[in-house]
Amino acid sequence: MVQIPRTPAPPSPVPSRSVPTSADVARLAGVSRATVSYVLNNTSAVRISEPTRRRVHQAAKELGYVPHAAARSLRAGHSRMVLIPAPTFPVGPLYSQFLSDLQGALGSLDYTVVQYGTGGPHGDEAARAWAELRPVAVLVPGSGLGPRGVAVLKRSGARAVVTLGPETIEGAHALLMDHDVVGHSAGSHLYDRGRRRIGVVVPREPGLEAFSAPRLDGVRQSLRGTDATVTELPLPYEEEAAARLAARWRSLGLDAVFTYNDEYAMLLMRALQDEGIRIPEETAVIGADDLMLGRLLRPRLSTVRLELPSGRDLAELVDRAVRRPGTEPETHKVLGATVLHRESS
Repeated sequence: MVQIPRTPAPPSPVPSRSVPTSADVARLAGVSRATVSYVLNNTSAVRISEPTRRRVHQAAKELGYVPHAAARSLRAGHSRMVLIPAPTFPVGPLYSQFLSDLQGALGSLDYTVVQYGTGGPHGDEAARAWAELRPVAVLVPGSGLGPRGVAVLKRSGARAVVTLGPETIEGAHALLMDHDVVGHSAGSHLYDRGRRRIGVVVPREPGLEAFSAPRLDGVRQSLRGTDATVTELPLPYEEEAAARLAARWRSLGLDAVFTYNDEYAMLLMRALQDEGIRIPEETAVIGADDLMLGRLLRPRLSTVRLELPSGRDLAELVDRAVRRPGTEPETHKVLGATVLHRESS
């Protein structure tokens, strides 16, 4: 009789470990569940000793315990999510660093920062999409949001709406960032250095109009009533476009240029030097943002350093508004400008 070998049964699946709970953390740390909640939710109303806090955090780490966001929101009556819509304009290193500092500061206050993409509707229509996520606060860079959008966010449970732009919006806290101070500083500097025929680069990148227009206006304001002239210079961020502008530079009769920012300054300076135009002897150049690369150019680039609000200050404003949602909206002027004179001007 032939025996057919039996196929071994597949091994039983290893039961997955159950999701750790706050009770597991409490047992491992030797404390009550209430203490775990106080520690992991950063409750300031109850005093917990530092050794106990360390035990709770260590137990949570060992077990891989993560607080349930929905349950936490239910207990608190609101989420801890701060939503920041991605800006619709091209961002540079300065804004990226500001955003990173802000996220770190909000994180230290136990908020979760979520950046919302730019696709889809904008302004008040976009506010409806943001509201679906039920954030406790929304920080809106740039312009476009109106009073209707603020009202939609507040009806959905947002305790704070903060705008970063050139104007206030009814119902929202406002950090006023009027960029005319940047152009005014650059124009005054060039005039004080004896320059009288001043060009101003106006970028052609979509989304930068909200910054370039006030910077151009700031230069004009600084020179109003003087013998100086201002020439607007539209310029795409392209080597070929910069070369074409440089090729007709001498025909423009300009003895100085404010290039909108340091990146455009580097683009135009290279093109001017390729045309044999001496900087600053024939044309003085000043940018803005104080990027490291500007200091590595030869001649070193003069620039306008922007003074943005600190991430800590903005995070504390958000936290105040969340804790006291009925208070009158705050308004702060937060954009400062300082000229750093170097070799190019």
